[in-house]
Amino acid sequence: MSEPVSPDDRLIVALDLPNAIEGMQLAEKLGDAVSFYKIGLGMLTGGGLALARELKDEHGKRIFLDMKLFDIGATVEAAVRGLAAFDLDFLTVHGDPHVVRAAREGAGASRMRILAVTILTSLDRTDLDAALIRPGNIADLVTERAARAFEAGADGVIASPREAALIRALPAATGRLIVTPGVRPKGTAAGDQKRITGPGDAIRAGADHIVVGRPVWQAEDPRKAALAIRHEIEQAS
Repeated sequence: MSEPVSPDDRLIVALDLPNAIEGMQLAEKLGDAVSFYKIGLGMLTGGGLALARELKDEHGKRIFLDMKLFDIGATVEAAVRGLAAFDLDFLTVHGDPHVVRAAREGAGASRMRILAVTILTSLDRTDLDAALIRPGNIADLVTERAARAFEAGADGVIASPREAALIRALPAATGRLIVTPGVRPKGTAAGDQKRITGPGDAIRAGADHIVVGRPVWQAEDPRKAALAIRHEIEQAS
């Protein structure tokens, strides 16, 4: 029988799996090694919201709903108001100020924190050029978008670990969250991420939480992989 471990929610495991059944199977393997899970669009039609409720209500886990909402203000506000009823912990929206303001309004007095996406960690400058995003260094653009998101009322931002230190240095970042996907432990493949770093480096750069998916759920022993990442986080603290 595995030794119990104390919860450490700085590690968020992304349940990027096809459906809620596989998501719950993984959560059962991980047990008390993981206290925080991310559920994204890929599982939305596979019972993602039901899994979120089950993990939170029956297993005491924290839940990050990664929807990356983007629409006109009224639609974002209505969507966030509905999601706030699920009593989840984090929700992502795109970092455009009008979207963040609408999400903040929709969240109301709920405890759900609104996290603004700056620039996806799967994108590089070539991708931004193709999307007609204005010229400039990605780190500068991410930092500027983070500052504007904070001004619009975001509780935190989603950013690459490479930009975490720059965002943490912003005056407006005091008391705000920095959550970093694009984290890859040593010896694991980059996958679809382009702006990546290791778990310890992300924490040292100022991240509050790191998000890891494939290196955990593709591991031969997912629980062992999660505990190794937690150890790296603890060593960086």
